[in-house]
Amino acid sequence: MKKDIHPKYYDKTKVTCSCGAKFEVGSTVPELKVEICSACHPLYTGEKRYIDTAGRLDRFKARQMRTEKLKTELEKSRTKKKKVEVEETKEENAKGEDQPKADEPRAQKSEE
Repeated sequence: MKKDIHPKYYDKTKVTCSCGAKFEVGSTVPELKVEICSACHPLYTGEKRYIDTAGRLDRFKARQMRTEKLKTELEKSRTKKKKVEVEETKEENAKGEDQPKADEPRAQKSEE
């Protein structure tokens, strides 16, 4: 092997987790800080817990709430439009019952 090309290896690298657990491993750096370790990872502990990195879960929930809000507003506007259309057709029918519509052919009087 060539000399001076490999990094220094530390047999007792101190690892500190955000949950407070500390342990030692071998590594090329003297000290490591990690967010999740085997003491707090849901796979190893068996508990169901969301691990939210950089607020992704909060952003997803906010997006879902916005979508639901838009859906309800859209549904409300659709029902309002339908009500207005029904009222307009009722008014048209009440006003023009005796007049034929443009789409319907006029009845011809037979001269027999």
